[in-house]
Amino acid sequence: MTLSHNLGFPRIGHKRELKHAVEAYWKGEIDQATLQSRGRALRQQYWQRQAESGLDLIPVGDFSWYDQVLDLSCLLGVVPERFGHGGGPVDLDTAFRMARGRAPSGQPAAACEMTKWFDTNYHYIVPEFVPGQRFVLSSEALFKQVHEAQTAGHRVKPVLLGPLSYLWLGKTWQQDFDKLSLLDSLLAAYGEILQRLAAQGVEWVQLDEPILVLDLPADWQVAFESAYSRLNVPGLKCLLATYFGPLGDNLHLTCRLPVDGLHVDAVRGADELDTVLDQLPGYKILSIGLIDGRNIWRNDLARSLTLLERARTRLGERLWLAPSCSLLHCPVSLRVETEMDTELKGWMAFAEEKLDELRVLKTALDEGRDAVQAQLDAAASALLKRQQRHPVAAPQEDGVRPTVARQTPFAQRKSLQQARLQLPLLPTTTIGSFPQTAEIRQIRARFRKGQISRPIYVEKMQKQIAEVIRRQEEIGLDVLVHGEAERNDMVEYFGEQLQGFVFSENGWVQSYGSRCVKPPIIYGDVSRPRPMTVDWICHAQSLTERPVKGMLTGPVTILNWSFVRDDQPRARTCEQIALALREEVLDLERAGIAIIQIDEAALREGLPLRKGDWQHYLDWSIRAFRLTASGVRDDTQIHTHMCYSEFNDILPAIAQMDADVITIETSRSQMELLDAFEDFDYPNDIGPGVYDIHSPNVPSVEQIVRLMTQASQRIPVAQLWINPDCGLKTRGWPEVTEALKHMVEAARILRAGAVVAA
Repeated sequence: MTLSHNLGFPRIGHKRELKHAVEAYWKGEIDQATLQSRGRALRQQYWQRQAESGLDLIPVGDFSWYDQVLDLSCLLGVVPERFGHGGGPVDLDTAFRMARGRAPSGQPAAACEMTKWFDTNYHYIVPEFVPGQRFVLSSEALFKQVHEAQTAGHRVKPVLLGPLSYLWLGKTWQQDFDKLSLLDSLLAAYGEILQRLAAQGVEWVQLDEPILVLDLPADWQVAFESAYSRLNVPGLKCLLATYFGPLGDNLHLTCRLPVDGLHVDAVRGADELDTVLDQLPGYKILSIGLIDGRNIWRNDLARSLTLLERARTRLGERLWLAPSCSLLHCPVSLRVETEMDTELKGWMAFAEEKLDELRVLKTALDEGRDAVQAQLDAAASALLKRQQRHPVAAPQEDGVRPTVARQTPFAQRKSLQQARLQLPLLPTTTIGSFPQTAEIRQIRARFRKGQISRPIYVEKMQKQIAEVIRRQEEIGLDVLVHGEAERNDMVEYFGEQLQGFVFSENGWVQSYGSRCVKPPIIYGDVSRPRPMTVDWICHAQSLTERPVKGMLTGPVTILNWSFVRDDQPRARTCEQIALALREEVLDLERAGIAIIQIDEAALREGLPLRKGDWQHYLDWSIRAFRLTASGVRDDTQIHTHMCYSEFNDILPAIAQMDADVITIETSRSQMELLDAFEDFDYPNDIGPGVYDIHSPNVPSVEQIVRLMTQASQRIPVAQLWINPDCGLKTRGWPEVTEALKHMVEAARILRAGAVVAA
């Protein structure tokens, strides 16, 4: 019999129950006992659903209140000193303080750094290591969840990030510190974890080592060989899980590691599956991930089955089935989608439906195709209808094509823009959004439900915009924004107005902590029927003499934060989005808007995991941005924004975007991201974020002055702007007002001293 399992399941609930529970706890509306009770109910619910889908092994340990990497840090006692953990158990409140930035006294403490999980839109909390770091088992959460699932009658498979990937993803503030020097101590702690699990009667444990799809230095490859030879625990079998790409030059190493089973991503690594089959030792299980855990399209079951039947002839019962990666990156279920077009819905599979597809493949292998012929026919029919309704677009014909370059170099443009805008040294601005209050959300909800007419909706939103403009003028900001009250999400808002997109009602995916997003679904050709932002921005500009930025989300970010059609190259879809946004940019300029911000928050996360594939991606993604931005006059200032990404290694490509001003996240890393500017002469203006908007902490004037002084040591003062590191929609007005007043006061002090006379 073929064994089926899952690498992980979405933990947020069908309607974001986890988010609502965690935020209620943070607000003091429920106590921790109530929070824990709601968590248990969610876990029981999704364990049962997975069992009902026919899975033979149920993942445990994929549940987290905030982030699974943070949970592992708590399990291992890796808590930075500033959070006041003196040893012993690491409780839930300590974990939340690490993620959100609070000391035990309630005073602000720098939150742990947060960055993207490989090339996904999920964010993890970066572990912080110090020389001589001790790893001591400091949490019972994993073992309690294993017991909880076993008591409910489930055959469990605990899931842990593997030791090498954990070390790789962590950081140290000390230069020239070799993280691999901590491996011996870390392996001892992992050994204790595995022994505890074996004592609980666990048969299989899943150790995730996604870094095996990266370009690994030789010493890390050697470390894998030695590490896994030391992690054998009698009575406990280990499944080593890799995902997000092919193994490439790590394939031979991975196949030979002393583990009992290997999982490979056969969606992104399909071309090397035969090589894996050739090199896999005869005793080892092979788990093949053919159900795409990163996208929402229905599987081509007949094609998958043909591949699996071929593998079955070589593996026999050593063949296991699973999705390609954790289903954390998919919405929970199509069952709660009641408004979507029926035919479109029939093309899709969310997490629960993917498990049903897995069951079909398992049944076909064990009982023959006839046992599931109806399901195979339905899948083939849906695929055919999709191809017929939305055939792949032909490439744009050669001929007159829009320009992808500004008319003059930046230095000349800057003088023209300064003459038009008359901005001071170190201009202050924000990234775009302001607090989305309960009143704003209520107005949008009433309009969406048809309870108020569009004229009344517009009137109410214009009042919200007027209030945001008034507050910014009162604070003293130099470049204003309209606040984005009318926008539900920076990608969803645009997708709702572009053709070729469709939206779910409850297709939520966790981005970080309690923050969830509802990615658009790009199913057809993209175009812009009408202007999307012009009226709102023009109304805001009419209320003030100061410049108001037109706010757009860039084509690469819209692409990377959507579920994208998989029947044509992503580059072609991105170009369609860029052409639609270009029309919006030109309409804003024609309406008199002098500054237009085109956010590319997700450009870095779309970078392929292997450096050999980078250039192709950068070529088409940078071109898409330039296609969007380059049609404007020289005196129109183009901004862009990037956040929570390690992009120092692609600075030359970012410079090629030729945005007049780029704003970036640097506060959590204490301006560490700016180190690259010591070696790279960035030509345009830059605004390094001076405070972390994902934490409730309000920065002091002194902190902002210190950070900007650090920035001025790397970048000429004349090129610097002052701004938060991201949008302010998730924060409350009291903290936003205080923080921005501190930012403006810091700018005044810095200008007076010209940042210590530069």
